[in-house]
Amino acid sequence: MEPTQVHLDAKQIRVLAHPLRARLLGRLRMDGPATATRLAAALGTNTGATSYHLRQLADVGLVAEQEGAGRGRERWWRAAHDYSSWQRDAFAGDPDATAAADWLDSYALRRFVEETERWRRARPDASPAWRAAAGFSDYFVNLGTEQLGALTAELGTVIERYRVLGETEPGPDARQVLLYLYAVPRADPS
Repeated sequence: MEPTQVHLDAKQIRVLAHPLRARLLGRLRMDGPATATRLAAALGTNTGATSYHLRQLADVGLVAEQEGAGRGRERWWRAAHDYSSWQRDAFAGDPDATAAADWLDSYALRRFVEETERWRRARPDASPAWRAAAGFSDYFVNLGTEQLGALTAELGTVIERYRVLGETEPGPDARQVLLYLYAVPRADPS
């Protein structure tokens, strides 16, 4: 199935730039549909706050009720899209949306560090095959803006090819893998 992506608009980014909302959307994307009660337990919060913030996300189209799930008053929620993207410059002239984009950039980087540290701690207990397959790399290249855009697009194509492969022909030891791509110019070191 083709993944869906939302390019966040100003209202969506302002709503998503909240610690619990960002965590709720991330959990629904990673683990699939869940109730507010299950999400509250998983995230260490209360059901009332979780329900409120799920409704806020639903109001801007980032989450939706899972049709046909649940019994009685039980509401199951799902992420409305597989991925979110945003361009800070799209919010020029809207200081609140710009601040929200900055917050989300920082949040995503913190999540990357947290997930990487979680793997680093779990790595000694992982199988030798997983320890060999997983890794960290950094590269330093001199590129212009068009070249960097082409590089990230090409890497996106490679990632998509492997995403499809993982869905259609998963390996016998397949599991969810977190792959982060940060391609940023080096800031002036002064």
